[in-house]
Amino acid sequence: MYNPTSQKAEEFIDHSEIIDTLSYSDAHKNDKALILQILEKARKRKGLSHREASVLLMCEDEHLNEKIYSLAEQIKKDFYGNRIVMFAPLYLSNYCINGCVYCPYHIKNQHIARKKLTQEEVRREVTALQDMGHKRLAIEAGEDPLNNPIEYILECIHTIYSVHHKNGDIRRVNVNIAATTVENYRKLKAAGIGTYILFQETYHKESYEKLHPSGPKHNYAYHTEAMDRAMEGGIDDVGLGVLFGLELYRYEFAGLLMHAEHLEATHGVGPHTISVPRIRHADDIDAASFDNGIDDDTFAKIVACIRIAVPYTGMIVSTRENQTCREKVLHLGISQISGGSKTSVGGYFEAEPENARSEQFDVNDNRTLDEVVRWLIEMNYIPSFCTACYREGRTGDRFMSLCKSGQIQNCCLPNALMTLKEYLEDYAQPETAKIGLQLIEKELLNIPNPKVRNIVEEHLNDIHSGKRDFRF
Repeated sequence: MYNPTSQKAEEFIDHSEIIDTLSYSDAHKNDKALILQILEKARKRKGLSHREASVLLMCEDEHLNEKIYSLAEQIKKDFYGNRIVMFAPLYLSNYCINGCVYCPYHIKNQHIARKKLTQEEVRREVTALQDMGHKRLAIEAGEDPLNNPIEYILECIHTIYSVHHKNGDIRRVNVNIAATTVENYRKLKAAGIGTYILFQETYHKESYEKLHPSGPKHNYAYHTEAMDRAMEGGIDDVGLGVLFGLELYRYEFAGLLMHAEHLEATHGVGPHTISVPRIRHADDIDAASFDNGIDDDTFAKIVACIRIAVPYTGMIVSTRENQTCREKVLHLGISQISGGSKTSVGGYFEAEPENARSEQFDVNDNRTLDEVVRWLIEMNYIPSFCTACYREGRTGDRFMSLCKSGQIQNCCLPNALMTLKEYLEDYAQPETAKIGLQLIEKELLNIPNPKVRNIVEEHLNDIHSGKRDFRF
């Protein structure tokens, strides 16, 4: 039976409830009165249930769909303004003992180059990332207790934080590693991580077990209940995600929102982020062999409906998507993107030789970070390298309460402008710096509190004089 407060995966992600939800959304996808009623509820910025959001997802009325897209864009602006947070993935190791059939790291792949960074190589990668201008990383590693034990991950986090190169610092490390124990989550918390991220891949239990035929990841319940253990271990911010293309997207959409509802009901705070990756070609993985791929329009509709359903949650799109697709979904709810990304182990310091490739998936947006930053500025977005909330303790329910009340705006715009100024001073190409400074001058006028505006102006001058790391 469906129970969002249960600690059991098959009860808070109840298969029968999802099937009923799909039937309900099919029955009401052309019910104009109901859809307008759901949209009216969504305008209150309090979110929607998985069932209500599923009706919007299935809506076929073009006029109503335009209302859905317009509302998603407005909600994004209300909570996140025109700021887009920048990050990069850092792959530490692709050793893995799982048999996941959609990932080239699977244990049966005998020809992919297996690599694991030494601490000196971690320093080289971090230095290269700092030279690009990055301040926030998401570290990634395959599941292998022998090659990638928690001690190795912790050592890498310590090394990352220890590298201070010119004006560069990695100010926050988010972690995307396999489901683990409460004790290990406590160790990650003590190491100073930001968000713990774990993609469910698919919420369909039968499909999950087929897609993960061997290895510890085969255990559906252990994997699905990982966020509860992470929160029990003291990690305030967790990030959800599914890999669209593995199972019917409508099923995954409902399961994803049910997981968010479970975290809210059980821990008082929903997911800090939701990621929406789509399956991509990689080494011995042919994305076309999976039957549930979705087109760009469906992908955009999913993003818009998630934004409406969980208005406070950050949404992430990676370089799996190309520039055109990323531009479309930025308007509909995305608040974080990666730039200049490498999905190989050790790919930032130097390019991999063709005969020793280690990528997890093919990147579809190969632009440099500076090109991505300039692109965002040209669209009137503020590329933000801010990590202040993590370092000021505005995490978990503290972040969400500020976000829901709108008070977070008093911090986010000033911090975004100051971190953008750092990037422009230290890393930007001349044209990027020119238009970036113009954007900062314009956005200063949007800081409503004159006292705060004056402080920001002083700090912007301080940054130009060589000082760094101011934050509200």
